[in-house]
Amino acid sequence: MALQWHNHRKLTTLLLKCTTQLSMKQLLQIHAQLLTYAPLSLDPNRIAVKLIGVCGAHSKLRHAALVFSQLPNPNVFAWNAILKAYAQNNQWAHTLRYFNYQLSSPTAPDPDEYTFTSVLKACAGLVAVPHGLMIHSFIIKGGFESNLFVQNSLADMYFKFGCPVVARQLFDEMPVRDLVSWNTLVSGYCLVGDIDSAKWFFDQMVEKNLISWSAMVTGYARSGNLDAARQLFDDMPERNVVSWNAMIAGYAQNEKYSDAICLFREMQQVSGLGPNDVTLVSVLSACAHLGALDLGKWIDWFINRSGMELNLFLGNALADMYAKCGCIAEGRRVFDLMQERDVISWSIIISGLAMHGHAQEAFGFFYEMLECRVKPNEVTFMGLLSACTHAGMVDKGLKYFNLMSQEYGITPMVEHYGCVVDLLSRAGRLDEAEDLINSMPIKPNVIVWGALLGGCRIYKDIRRGERVVQRILELDSAHSGSYVYLANVYASMGRLDDAANCRLRMRDNGVMKTPGCSWIEVDNTVHEFFMGDRSHPQSEKIYLKIKELGLKMKLAGYKPNTDLVVHSIDEEEKEDVISTHSEKLAIAFGLISMSEGTTIRVVKNLRVCNDCHNATKIISRIVGREIVVRDRSRFHHFKDGRCSCNDYW
Repeated sequence: MALQWHNHRKLTTLLLKCTTQLSMKQLLQIHAQLLTYAPLSLDPNRIAVKLIGVCGAHSKLRHAALVFSQLPNPNVFAWNAILKAYAQNNQWAHTLRYFNYQLSSPTAPDPDEYTFTSVLKACAGLVAVPHGLMIHSFIIKGGFESNLFVQNSLADMYFKFGCPVVARQLFDEMPVRDLVSWNTLVSGYCLVGDIDSAKWFFDQMVEKNLISWSAMVTGYARSGNLDAARQLFDDMPERNVVSWNAMIAGYAQNEKYSDAICLFREMQQVSGLGPNDVTLVSVLSACAHLGALDLGKWIDWFINRSGMELNLFLGNALADMYAKCGCIAEGRRVFDLMQERDVISWSIIISGLAMHGHAQEAFGFFYEMLECRVKPNEVTFMGLLSACTHAGMVDKGLKYFNLMSQEYGITPMVEHYGCVVDLLSRAGRLDEAEDLINSMPIKPNVIVWGALLGGCRIYKDIRRGERVVQRILELDSAHSGSYVYLANVYASMGRLDDAANCRLRMRDNGVMKTPGCSWIEVDNTVHEFFMGDRSHPQSEKIYLKIKELGLKMKLAGYKPNTDLVVHSIDEEEKEDVISTHSEKLAIAFGLISMSEGTTIRVVKNLRVCNDCHNATKIISRIVGREIVVRDRSRFHHFKDGRCSCNDYW
């Protein structure tokens, strides 16, 4: 729609009629011409309300604030417009700030019911209980307590405060209820985890709409009952983007990442609906966990092509996806593009650099973060401690660990202690690591003791290792890693009977070792492999490639580390077992499926073993390709026979 006329009446009519359809570019053109040509007789409040509304719809809050600031005497509609603009963009603190300005200004109009709906939404979003109670008292004094819009907003606020009894009382006292009232109860009970009450109200509803159905889908998904959520989703008479988002997010939040991606593809193919930023955040989370880089790149392209704004949540999700898919440079590019950053943004980039072994750069971003006056949180320090662990910087790690509480008042959690124990253990400072565990103000968990056990494994401290295993089994009698550790130790010492007894204890106690699993994305499809897996359609070709690589690797000096296999089988069988570890199968599949020179990217659920690490170094040299493996704790970039971790992991 070209704006080539200068008649202010036409411009005003266009602005008033097409508020939601205007782009920001068109809005700015109209605004400029109104300022130039509009006569003084035009009502500035009426124009401002429309301008602010468009700005709010496009998340251009600075421009909205600028328009509002130019009003000599904003009326109640203008005040409500600016409050709504901030509230609908989840800028809760700004919403309350403007409301306080309204209350304190001697020339400002009194609030009305629309004022309170925005302010109550802000109180709910911030879980600002004192403010919420104060606003509730204003509402009673102002005589708005019987207004349906206000009552619905109050009920929603009390649910978000975790006060379902008060919310239910408000609902019961409503002289008139509408669909929003019932939806508020259903959504609220889902939010507080009372799925039975939510379902009861849902069943009582005479009329249901998309919000009702979507709320129940979200409620079941949050409770972990994905089957019930999917059944409701499939039964919906119609669906909108919110409905699809509810189910996709349910899968992603319950670690059903492949299902989330499959449903997203179904949404694209059959619904005719375009994804919004909420959809993309959930799908990017799934991509990050599975290493689905191609789909993540497509989403990045889609954001740019569609002109979608890279808001805080979408920017964080996109940067996190790139970092976790092995493209830290792309993650930094997204970070640099973001107009707004919070502590999560900085923590993502710091943790991403740590995972890739770029410790010094992670430290640099931390100090830049402090210069920007962003206060670090516990996640930020986990990233810094991880950077120190992967680089073997013990003293630096201890410095950051102490800085947490001394400088920023952050009480270390068990995860932070686990990271420091891991740091000390990898460096061979096992006495210090064990002393730290024994001095912890909180009870150490399996992960903390497991970090020390890892050090015992590296430095062959068998006596300490046996003691640590006993502590772990006291906490978790089904901890498979402890049995496997003991079996491996006994086997390496020639105590085969003891190793066999460990295996028998595992079997008798029903302990199952977590199977190694690796994922690789080829042609926009994520393929999954387990150790010894022969279920893949191209299994025969994969195993032929494994055999071919094995011969070339031995010529290049590779010697399989069969000590990792504790079963009583001959050496050749042990080599066969090691050759079919899940990441080797994934790498072989990548080699037969991807074009020459393409980087192979694999994600594994466990820590990569010594043999696979050595083998992948040699494979990278033989095939002349970069191979990126993300294991449970970090990235390994294999190239020309070397690894980015410098064999310290």
